[in-house]
Amino acid sequence: MNGTLAQNAALLEAVRSGVATMSGVDCAVCVPFPYLAQAQQKLSGSNVQWGAQDVHQLDKGAYTGEVSAAMLRDFACSYVIVGHSERRAIYGESSQLVAEKFLAAQQAGLIPILCVGESLQQRESGVTETVVAEQLDALITLGSVQALGNAVVAYEPVWAIGTGKTATSAQAQAVHAFIRQRVASHDGQIASGLCILYGGSVKANNAAELFAMPDIDGGLIGGASLVADEFLAICRAGQV
Repeated sequence: MNGTLAQNAALLEAVRSGVATMSGVDCAVCVPFPYLAQAQQKLSGSNVQWGAQDVHQLDKGAYTGEVSAAMLRDFACSYVIVGHSERRAIYGESSQLVAEKFLAAQQAGLIPILCVGESLQQRESGVTETVVAEQLDALITLGSVQALGNAVVAYEPVWAIGTGKTATSAQAQAVHAFIRQRVASHDGQIASGLCILYGGSVKANNAAELFAMPDIDGGLIGGASLVADEFLAICRAGQV
């Protein structure tokens, strides 16, 4: 819940200009609902795509304050985040609900970014893989593994977001490898092509090391995305 029209204008222009000079980088910004029209206006015709931070699981109805996938498509969104750790923790979204949102977004022509990850307590209890597997399996059960054929998965270690704790590249890689293996147990081709992002306090000074890991395909950037120079440095670290 950040940004104003004036702040966004400067940030989006800087990102648009910076990404235009890069090759081998796929970049998208997911903005709060009120700023979707601004993102569409500022980014149309550029190398930067845009999307939203959440979506409702139903097409329409009396759900005051909610936003459907069809509404997002009206603003030419390409992506939408579902199951972000804050949505799960603060608003109590279950893996079943997240899976429903994922499929609703996909059916409307959006590319869902499915967030999975464990809390500090869960990591310290040694159940990281159990938690991540449950979050993945909810989607695979509801929509089949084929649903991941046109989607993105983002691993968010909740304990490494805004806590001062940092996951090492090896820790991040281990969970990314687990995610890919879990999907491969259903369909190896989909697993090999699946884009898996890392979303645990990625900064300009750690992005290159993280992105060098074999199963980390990029980043889901939080606070660093609010500073153009920092975000663009992260993007450059992902160039292939």
